[in-house]
Amino acid sequence: MAYKWDQSLETGNSAIDEQHKSLIKAINDLLDACSQGKGRIEVQKTLNFLNDYVVKHFNDEEKLQLKSKYPDYIAHKKLHEDFKKDVANIVSEFEKGGATIPLVAKVNSKIGDWLIRHIKTIDKKVAEHVNLNK
Repeated sequence: MAYKWDQSLETGNSAIDEQHKSLIKAINDLLDACSQGKGRIEVQKTLNFLNDYVVKHFNDEEKLQLKSKYPDYIAHKKLHEDFKKDVANIVSEFEKGGATIPLVAKVNSKIGDWLIRHIKTIDKKVAEHVNLNK
């Protein structure tokens, strides 16, 4: 299942939206690499990019939250930490067993679906707060 960027995912913060687009592309690239049976190195490279980019993106988002005094910063940061753990667990699972069907399902549910829901609900609230408190 490929994830598509559309207007419902726009937060109104161009920097965050561009990072979200990159994350969605990385998830789609990972799903493609797994489903097309690309080599282990290609899947690992995509997983590593996703893992690193999630950390960068969340750090950038959290800086904006702190700067704008976002009132729900602690809870949002916890969601980010939980997500980073999920990505790390998927990386570990891949290293042990390769690109299995259950791994692809986890990429869909624990990464792709989670990210889309998070953007549409939580990140939109953050962007609204940040945009109001510039």
